[in-house]
Amino acid sequence: MISSLPTIAKAAEQIRAREISPIDLVEYCLARIEQFDSRIHAWILVDADGAREQATRQQEMLDRGSELPPLAGIPIGIKDIIDVAGWPTKAGSPLRENHVATEDATLVRSLRSADAIILGKTVTTQFASFDPPPTRNPWNNLARTPGGSSSGSAAAVATEMCMAAIGSQTGGSIIRPASYCGVAGLKPTFGRVSLEGVVPLSEHLDHPGPIARSVRDLWAVYATIQRLVLAWQGTSVVETFGMRPVDPFGIEHLGSEPPPRRFYLIEQYFMEQASPDVQSITRSSLKKIQDAWSEECSLNLPASFAEVHLNHYRIMAHEAAEYHKRDYEAHRAEYAPNISKLIDDGFATSRKDYLAAREHQQQFQADVDAMLADELIAVMPSTHTTAPTCETTGDPKFNSPWSYAGVPTITIPCGIASDGMPCGLQLVGPRGGEAKLLQAAGWCEERIGFNDRPPILDE
Repeated sequence: MISSLPTIAKAAEQIRAREISPIDLVEYCLARIEQFDSRIHAWILVDADGAREQATRQQEMLDRGSELPPLAGIPIGIKDIIDVAGWPTKAGSPLRENHVATEDATLVRSLRSADAIILGKTVTTQFASFDPPPTRNPWNNLARTPGGSSSGSAAAVATEMCMAAIGSQTGGSIIRPASYCGVAGLKPTFGRVSLEGVVPLSEHLDHPGPIARSVRDLWAVYATIQRLVLAWQGTSVVETFGMRPVDPFGIEHLGSEPPPRRFYLIEQYFMEQASPDVQSITRSSLKKIQDAWSEECSLNLPASFAEVHLNHYRIMAHEAAEYHKRDYEAHRAEYAPNISKLIDDGFATSRKDYLAAREHQQQFQADVDAMLADELIAVMPSTHTTAPTCETTGDPKFNSPWSYAGVPTITIPCGIASDGMPCGLQLVGPRGGEAKLLQAAGWCEERIGFNDRPPILDE
């Protein structure tokens, strides 16, 4: 048995050195679920027997001298809008109570190909929209929201019920819950991770991505679901995870080398709209990375930013209404209030306004690409406040512009506010620039040195 949960890369190294076994990791996570989930409500399904069988098979392979794939032994949670063969994909809705997936989503197949242990399905808000979930934030007194809609994924990772989890973001549903729960999250470039087998909310805004406890853990999972991991035969797992010069992205010594470019704070809107606590923690974090940032390094938002939130909502509402049209007309009472409003607003959005919003999205994407030219990294708070109470999932206004733009975004925890809740630092990189963004975030993570954990873990 193990007394503390290692990082993914460290665990992979220890498994191959016979210091721990896959079953040790599985039992650790299952014990955390047993201890905490009656209060946190992060899971809708836990396949304890299946996880133990996978771990036992992997240990037998290791005992026979077989080389294990990169994520062997690593327990991972899957947001319940993503298909896992033989399991229901309920998407938080009573309409899908009897649904059973016939095959894995593409990203789940990628995880299985790396021998990740699929531990179970994590709670989502209804159809990944705005209605509050049963999940609770593990920080403070469980009275705060974990965010939405990847609420279960973020809370499960924060309480060490799994080593990583898959979430998705249409507005802010990877970055916001990760920030609220004091963990790391990556929203990749739009289209980088397959949406096949994922229940949609908005086809031009949905992004699957990982939530984990560190940037290196994000990298390990992202490289797998993006199917960029090197053929594992003959390549050590440490090399594959970017801790040696050989890896699919070319990230060398993730986090240990100076960043290749400077960070630029966006004062406009983001710092102006942030609470005093969030502003203070953000500036304190930036002082810790001042080798790559100075107060003179700032970016101005393009003029097109003024209409981002309006048009983001129009696209999301219109596309949600198109997807749900038949079920909504037949089963309106089964839809929760906030997703109902979104769909109603979608029906009220004219085709002309929708197409104008899509045109604006394309213009904003071009403007952001120009703003981040020369591979700049923009920084700002991940959220404008710490996690509010459970009547809401929180406000995605600091995240939805980057979902709308389709550029990669990472949050890392950077401090604890006066209310005892964590804050996140958000880094935004150029389209397709996950490698350098991960490198920059790893560098920041080491220097910020956030080591706090939810108090519940000390029980």
